[in-house]
Amino acid sequence: MSTDAADIAHMARALGLAERGRGRTSPNPMVGALIVDDDGVVVGRGAHEFAGGPHAEIHALKDAGDRARGATLFCTLEPCSHTGRTGPCAPRVVEAGIRRAVIAVADPNPLVSGRGLAHMRDHGIDVSVGVHEQAALRQNGAFFTMMRRRRPFVTMKVALSRDGRVAARPGIRTALTGGAANRAIHRDRAEVDAIAVGSGTLLADDPVLTPRGAHRSRPLARIVFDRSLRVPATARILSTAEVGPIIVVTADPDGDAARRKSEALVEAGARVVTVAREAPSFVAAAMERVGQLGITDLMLEGGPTLHAAAWSAGVVDRVQVYRTPWSLGSDGVPWLSGDLFTLESLDDVRTIPLGDDVLIEGYVHRAD
Repeated sequence: MSTDAADIAHMARALGLAERGRGRTSPNPMVGALIVDDDGVVVGRGAHEFAGGPHAEIHALKDAGDRARGATLFCTLEPCSHTGRTGPCAPRVVEAGIRRAVIAVADPNPLVSGRGLAHMRDHGIDVSVGVHEQAALRQNGAFFTMMRRRRPFVTMKVALSRDGRVAARPGIRTALTGGAANRAIHRDRAEVDAIAVGSGTLLADDPVLTPRGAHRSRPLARIVFDRSLRVPATARILSTAEVGPIIVVTADPDGDAARRKSEALVEAGARVVTVAREAPSFVAAAMERVGQLGITDLMLEGGPTLHAAAWSAGVVDRVQVYRTPWSLGSDGVPWLSGDLFTLESLDDVRTIPLGDDVLIEGYVHRAD
């Protein structure tokens, strides 16, 4: 029915459909599905639009109706073969009479992991996998990272002055980015599961870490990595529980004073979770613990100490650097040293002008 070029074009449309679920499907992946008849006519479209809702294939099959019989399914992720909050999709694909299935990437979920592909093949469907695989992996980086690395997909975000500084002086809150960049930042905040900072940033800026000017349909977790429990119970973030949970990740309490600090934070509205004090890397252990809370996509906003620790621990997946035209001078607080990190080490780098600022974004490793 299709040439290779047609398969590529149809899968690109399915990837576009998947974007309908961005920011709303976690901990599930975004998925798009397209059903195309033998004449190359699209007869069904679907997307997984929110966690717990019907999967993309089900929407597309319903849209196609009887026209699905003998047609080709294009799906950005392997149809599931198990019952979760919804029923399995692979049997529904078979029942609908789909003749051919083109899948971008196999599902790494141990409950699926090739079983959906096998079910379709066992029932006579011609199945091919790998069309637009890299794009599908990038689109669901959070899902694949959680499944394969058992931690959230981490985006390390920083605003830098022209001379590579993050603040005018230590402990001084410094606004660097302009309106266009700020709008982009808040759009990204509206899409992730959680925003995280270190205790140094919280003490210096006293932020609330909420998305502003961007619609969000679910609670936003705010996380403070605070090994020594320096967060005061009076921090402004603790007054924003209506936005979503406030989580303080710390080391196991060491003595009565630490336990009293922890109790005070809980009383003020925080959830305090702990990792082993003797863990080789506090940040790596903390990210694994955060993953256990169901957080799959995390924006790591600062500061330099936390960023350096996260980079050294190998838990950063994407980097966003907002470059501004302003210089802060030699008294300014530097970010990461060139010996530790360079933009040249990133893959798939893109540069986006945003008013007077520029966003430089890249991935730490190839999608795999």
